[in-house]
Amino acid sequence: MTWREKLHEVIYEADTPAGKRFDIILIIVIIFSLILVSLDSVSSIHDSYIDFFYISEWIVTILFTIEYILRIICTKKPFKYIFSFYGIVDLLSTLPLYLSLLIVGNSPLMTLRALRLLRVFRILKITKYIGAGNRLAVAIRSSLPKIFVFLYSVIIISFIVGTIMYLVEGPEHGFTSIPRSIYWTIVTLTTVGFGDIHPVTPLGQLIATFVMILGYGIIAVPTGIVGAEYATSKPVKDNTQSCFNCGEDNHPDKAKVCHQCGYSLNKE
Repeated sequence: MTWREKLHEVIYEADTPAGKRFDIILIIVIIFSLILVSLDSVSSIHDSYIDFFYISEWIVTILFTIEYILRIICTKKPFKYIFSFYGIVDLLSTLPLYLSLLIVGNSPLMTLRALRLLRVFRILKITKYIGAGNRLAVAIRSSLPKIFVFLYSVIIISFIVGTIMYLVEGPEHGFTSIPRSIYWTIVTLTTVGFGDIHPVTPLGQLIATFVMILGYGIIAVPTGIVGAEYATSKPVKDNTQSCFNCGEDNHPDKAKVCHQCGYSLNKE
């Protein structure tokens, strides 16, 4: 293998010891940067350790910059990575500190550092977790039609109950319109209960009681749907191989060549 192929294997794959170590180090740096972002938002801590945060942020930014450049260098199709979801996230989470040198008062831009949280999902590429992650994704996709039907039913119930509560309670008790009454119904169904408006009449309280009881059942339905799909789903691939030639990374287990371009996936 050429040096670019070896580098590609380490950065884009996780089925080798070097690839696993790279992913683990990357995740540690990402989590450390998120802790920095969180603590830096606390005024008292920021004022006391401003130099530490500044130096640490530069170290993290430089490491992410090196990683971003290496990801571009070690692939034959750099634009595929640059314009991919993770490529855009990697770029946006690296830019803020550089922009701070050019733009004064760019606090909103610095919040882009929080996008690094999305990079934690790279952990799903590690062989130990990719099979379970893919299986969960398949279960969620399979559950979407049922969940949409369920949500449609909840919306209808919320509209009907909201309209009834508007007629029963009326504007004098805070139910000033049907949309506001629907808002109360949804808040009650989800057991959030802000308490900004509440029924006063006996009939309204009786209806609210049924809505609250119904809410406990409704909360469990999406979980049950996804859980049932996950339990019946078949194990899915845990292959992390990425083609150096075309960048394709959706290969079957134990694949020897890329199914898209025919390039050899062997590490020999």
